[in-house]
Amino acid sequence: MLYWLTLWSDGGDVFNLFRYITFRSGGAFLTALIFGFLFGPPLINVLRKRQGKGQPIRADGPEGHLAKSGTPTMGGLLIVGALATSTLLWARLDNPYVWLVLFVTLSFGLIGFWDDYAKVSKQSSNGVPGKLRLLLGFAIAGIAALWATHFHPAELQHQLAFPFFKDMLLNLGVLFVPFAMIVIVGAANAVNLTDGLDGLAIMPVMIAATALGIIAYSVGRVDFTEYLEVHYVPGTGEIMIFVAGLVGGGLGFLWYNAPPAAVFMGDTGSLALGGALGAIAVVTKHEIVLAIVGGLFVVEALSVIIQVLYFKRTGKRVFLMAPIHHHYEKKGWAEPQIVIRFWIISLILALVGLATLKVR
Repeated sequence: MLYWLTLWSDGGDVFNLFRYITFRSGGAFLTALIFGFLFGPPLINVLRKRQGKGQPIRADGPEGHLAKSGTPTMGGLLIVGALATSTLLWARLDNPYVWLVLFVTLSFGLIGFWDDYAKVSKQSSNGVPGKLRLLLGFAIAGIAALWATHFHPAELQHQLAFPFFKDMLLNLGVLFVPFAMIVIVGAANAVNLTDGLDGLAIMPVMIAATALGIIAYSVGRVDFTEYLEVHYVPGTGEIMIFVAGLVGGGLGFLWYNAPPAAVFMGDTGSLALGGALGAIAVVTKHEIVLAIVGGLFVVEALSVIIQVLYFKRTGKRVFLMAPIHHHYEKKGWAEPQIVIRFWIISLILALVGLATLKVR
């Protein structure tokens, strides 16, 4: 919205700053951060009053989690509100990719809100049926995939790009849309599975989003793509503003989610943020790189899949408990120890993912 102030610029005044994505990204970050600090306490108070007993704690989970009983959930509303507000304020609203990523984020956030509300109102860990959640998620992802394909340059439509290789593309044809749907839904649910300890999910999300934001800015500039020898996707630079809002809102949320958490993200936040990561990867043609920068989420999801399949086949468990962060809890690792080590792993993976921009 503020971008339109450039209409009053003669090129040498303060309004000219609003032309620059870097300046507007800084504004989006600060706006979202301030939003989080201002609205965090009143939102937590409202959630605490409305939810009573807070998020239901699974009786079969790690024993230490019983002490978290009464902590409110749906804290993802704070993050989503912050990033949506800052994006609408600072991004160019004539950019289709900005609206695509916002659409996916808010839509998955609504699914998560519905699921959280069902759990809290019934005081049960069983919310919206999993099949219905997946069906709605794939419907949203399908719209987003078709949307992205429509606005991609003709030479990149239906193409899968490979990191580390110059100009290597695989034409998926009609299979690109279902592939993109799997990327978005898979990312949303992988982040959702990771959200199990105080501060565990939000920092890796911010790290992965920052890496994808840098990629989005890079592939949206023709001079950068020529130097890096990556595919040029005009318009993706504006996604950096969305990412800045996500990081600012995420930090504002982490202030209240740091151990011991005053509020949980809930499915409202985890599904929204995971869907956002998937959507950014599809828009920028970096779906494979998402599996690298979001490698922690991949491992968390795989640990659940492996556990379920192996148990059904043999009646035995590979891990003491899945997702894998609970396995380490059962082994005696302290919660902060797990969280900080997983943050470090996320940072390393993000740096590896960014390296794919240059290693060709």
